[in-house]
Amino acid sequence: MPTPDSGSSSAPRRRTLLIAGAASALVPPVAGGTAWAAPAEKATEAAPEAADAPEEAYDTLLARASAQLTGGDFDAADPDFTAALKTLDTQASALWRQLDRSAGRTALWRDLSPASEPGNFGQSYTRLRTLAIARATPGTSLSGSAEALDALLGALRFLHSTGYRPDRPESGNWWFWEIGAPRALMDTCVLLRAHLPADDLAAYTATVKKFCPDPDRRTNSPSLAETGANRADKAVIVALRGLLTRDTATVALARDGLSDVRDSGRNSLFQYVTSGDGFYEDGSFVQHGSVAYTGTYGSVLLGAAGQLIALLADSPWAVTDPKTSVLYEAVDRTFAPVVFDGLMMDAVRGRAISREKARDHNDGAATLSHILQLASGAPAPYARRWRALAKGWIRRNRTTPYLGLVGIPALARAKAVLDDPSVPAADRLTGHFVFAGMDRVVHRRPGWALTLSLSSKRVAAYEAGNGENLHGWYTGDGMTYLYDGDDLGQFGDAFWATVDPYRLPGTTVDTRTRADIGSGGGTSTYRPKNAVAGGAALDSRHGAAAMELIADGSSLRARKAWFFLDNTVVALGADIGASDGRTVETIVENRNLHAGGAARRLTVDGRGQPGHDGWSARLGDARWVHLDGTGGYVFPDFPGRSAGRAADSGLRALREERVGAWRDINTGADTGGSASPVRRRYLTLWLDHGVSPTEASYAYVLLPGASAAATAGWARTRPVRIVANDATVQAVEARRDGLVAAHFWGPGWAGGLTSSGPCTVLVRRGRGGVVSVAVADPGRAGATVSVGLPFGVREVVRADDTVTVVPGARPVVTVRVGGSRGRTHTAELA
Repeated sequence: MPTPDSGSSSAPRRRTLLIAGAASALVPPVAGGTAWAAPAEKATEAAPEAADAPEEAYDTLLARASAQLTGGDFDAADPDFTAALKTLDTQASALWRQLDRSAGRTALWRDLSPASEPGNFGQSYTRLRTLAIARATPGTSLSGSAEALDALLGALRFLHSTGYRPDRPESGNWWFWEIGAPRALMDTCVLLRAHLPADDLAAYTATVKKFCPDPDRRTNSPSLAETGANRADKAVIVALRGLLTRDTATVALARDGLSDVRDSGRNSLFQYVTSGDGFYEDGSFVQHGSVAYTGTYGSVLLGAAGQLIALLADSPWAVTDPKTSVLYEAVDRTFAPVVFDGLMMDAVRGRAISREKARDHNDGAATLSHILQLASGAPAPYARRWRALAKGWIRRNRTTPYLGLVGIPALARAKAVLDDPSVPAADRLTGHFVFAGMDRVVHRRPGWALTLSLSSKRVAAYEAGNGENLHGWYTGDGMTYLYDGDDLGQFGDAFWATVDPYRLPGTTVDTRTRADIGSGGGTSTYRPKNAVAGGAALDSRHGAAAMELIADGSSLRARKAWFFLDNTVVALGADIGASDGRTVETIVENRNLHAGGAARRLTVDGRGQPGHDGWSARLGDARWVHLDGTGGYVFPDFPGRSAGRAADSGLRALREERVGAWRDINTGADTGGSASPVRRRYLTLWLDHGVSPTEASYAYVLLPGASAAATAGWARTRPVRIVANDATVQAVEARRDGLVAAHFWGPGWAGGLTSSGPCTVLVRRGRGGVVSVAVADPGRAGATVSVGLPFGVREVVRADDTVTVVPGARPVVTVRVGGSRGRTHTAELA
């Protein structure tokens, strides 16, 4: 189905492409002040500004905007800056050599012809910005060049006459007209402002005013209000236009766009939403109505809003909305849980996973840069915490070092943090996070993290379009992303270009051949028909999640559940059925073993297996498997499992070298990948449920980072017992931890727990006789649910206002789940 932003060619592509070069992460610390100001009386009222701001105010902010692009003063002799400067110079020099300066040209660059096409003039402006940055940066071969200045002025006139001017109607992708081209054009004008003839500047700002008059509306669809990242980007564009034209009202319009003064705050970026685009109180971020997009659109919003706050600080147009705290809280609540050692988790990057030049480390670096940018103007407690967080991320990532990914502005901020002994390097974040608003679950331990990507009738299984994410069919069907601190290249090392897209870890799939998705213009999403997707968190340490699988274009149905217990993840599947005459598989693992190096040892029930590519085996009733460098996998018995039944116990393994190309999954106009073949080796484990299975099931346990001996010991001692795995309830018990966790698909009983209806429940008996209870309704269908506990309780120590408890020998916990949108309800009992 089309998204509200159909036809979008996302702003993240611009940001991530920039961060790959030296002109990345556009905003450095605020010069001469902070962005924190006294709150206004009302968030939705425009803050006062002088009717005619003094000329020096415009000059100050334009100088600040220029420094945001170049990084201002820096030590060119510093080796880190020398490397960043060389990267910028190399990129700009190549563009300069290829720039067509002939009188009869039809394009500025041969590969962007004709210049009248939106994608071509949009990318041309981006390249001109890079040249302008290089010319304004001391130490490059173009620095201060009069020849480059003349060429830039002529190139801007050429694009205006040929492609981007007010009398042309929008065509093709709206994003180039309303965000991509005007943003790069305004940045370039800021850098060249001292040399731009007044008539030229007036023509360019008039063009931008035509296509991006305000941050509030989509110009080609005036009834559509801008939200999220698009609103933030447009606010920056309008602000730069206002500063260049020295128009007080226009700069105020940009500032007020952040808070959506025009529509009384309805689409304010500084608020929590309960549906649609924006930040959710549970930490979710959604764009395009239904897509989990923290890592791209969310990051762009953070960067653009933070940039505008910093740009306008200590000026007549300073941002004074007291609800900017929502943006500050989002760093800890929304972004930190989905960044692992500087990598942005792919489960929240949408169709950007298919972009060769914007991988997890690029988007992670962009987000880190935006956080440090925001820290420059945030209240001290926030700033101290974020700088420590960033310092830890930078120091731990030696695979794709941050300092080599960013340009001079971001580098300056990062080095200030790295060189400051008063800023500690924060340890890895740990905890269990349920993002009910976007159907994502993250379980973080000291050495690893696992992210679960779900989908429902509320949240898209995938987004594709404009030639991007052509093979994203199963990325929202319960894919499990295992992040290992010792292998940070798992998903960033050409994973998406080479992995078998039919065998993504954690998914249960019908092995049919699929057609490419998203090959046409515009973007679209697919939302399945299931209601259940999500789970509950207990004590920030334990969690349970479930998803009803209703496959796209297939009769396949399954009930899937995951239980997160400190260093163990138990995955259960039940009621698996299909009638299409095709094999159904559940993928346990599909590990990227990279291109070279020695084969990682695979051990099955204590016996080493061959290490050569092309090896495959039917492992039948194997009890445990261990892969060096990753961890262990255990395949336990469970109630209802038929001994020896192929559909339940058909474990298979495969070592293979796979060959792919980024072009296979992304043919986008400005993000299309290379057609050059890429080779990577993989180890795949899967369970074969047979052809058209009926009531099939599975159970496997992930032990990330465990040794072979520890895996064998776990398989022998079974510290976690599966107490139910059927169409009614899936449940586990960890007696050592005093924990019982279950997902009930309807009224039922398991492990001593009873439930009156569908819900996810965790109950833990801790020290001192305290009993912790967590309940959620990830299907969001019920009004109340009652859970019976298997042991007596005397009193209620603490409970959410949605929870009531009847103590006694057989206590009952009743939860008002209606309207809670899948969030977890908790209580502590004695």
